[in-house]
Amino acid sequence: MRIGYPCINLSLTCRPSRTFRLASYSEERLCETLANNLACLEEIIYWNAVHDLLFLRITSDLVPFGSHPANQYPWDQEFAPDFARIGEQIQGYGLRISMHPGQYTLLNSPRSKVLAASLADLRYHARVLDLLGLDQTAKIQIHVGGLYGDKKAAMARFVQRVNNLEQTVRDRLVVENDERFYTLEDALSIHAQCGIPVLLDTFHHELNPDGRSLREALAAAAATWSQKDGLPMVDYSSPLPKGRTGSHAYSLNKAHFKRFLKESRPFDFDLMLEVKNKERSALLAAKIAASDPRFVSTSSLIRLALMESREKETPPNEE
Repeated sequence: MRIGYPCINLSLTCRPSRTFRLASYSEERLCETLANNLACLEEIIYWNAVHDLLFLRITSDLVPFGSHPANQYPWDQEFAPDFARIGEQIQGYGLRISMHPGQYTLLNSPRSKVLAASLADLRYHARVLDLLGLDQTAKIQIHVGGLYGDKKAAMARFVQRVNNLEQTVRDRLVVENDERFYTLEDALSIHAQCGIPVLLDTFHHELNPDGRSLREALAAAAATWSQKDGLPMVDYSSPLPKGRTGSHAYSLNKAHFKRFLKESRPFDFDLMLEVKNKERSALLAAKIAASDPRFVSTSSLIRLALMESREKETPPNEE
């Protein structure tokens, strides 16, 4: 069990998701912003490795306007060495990586423009993971999408479009249950028709249940993952106290998380904490899970090597 958090690290001053307005788009600005975003991603990866947080969701905004028609610059060629270097670090530290396109990436939309943009976005995400040199265990997770007045037809469109995807995209795709429309049972039905793994979101499962207990849900989702897909991925969060239904908590609820760890045994998985204060709660979760035999931490030898290499890179303070 590797524990992680999504997209940004609040303990660092940099952000790997900086962008700019489309009206001010230029290739020069794109290159400058992307270079800064990649440098920040590299910093986050190092920080995570030192702090035993070995699961990271990379921001979809890593490449500004990555899938937008306005971006015709060959960023994937120009920055290929940078992506390759970062990918080697990810693999060397033993990190697991995922990505999660935004709410407007809707494979089952009946609108052709929305579908075209969604396909371009999925290709962009797959390109980022390919450039990092990561294998099929680095996943792109998506929701099924909307109902559009006919749930059965909407699910059928999703399956058809997944089946028509390029293999490089399809191999990375996983589908998750959501809090309103599509239950875990629906996601399992989709898996049966197109073969993509199911990512269990435990919070969504509480809000939109299908009758399965947590253990039963974990078992059902785990059965959809093959060896080449890696350990199952699970999203975890708890409700925001007195917040609207579906709102994620700002920080880790220790009692809730301890109960989750106990109830989820003996299933093994990589755990993404969808908690608003990001790595701060992930650090606490890792501390709580440290005695759990499933928990994976950075080896002491790797951690020592990381710290020594960083000390060599940092010039001494001048008196």
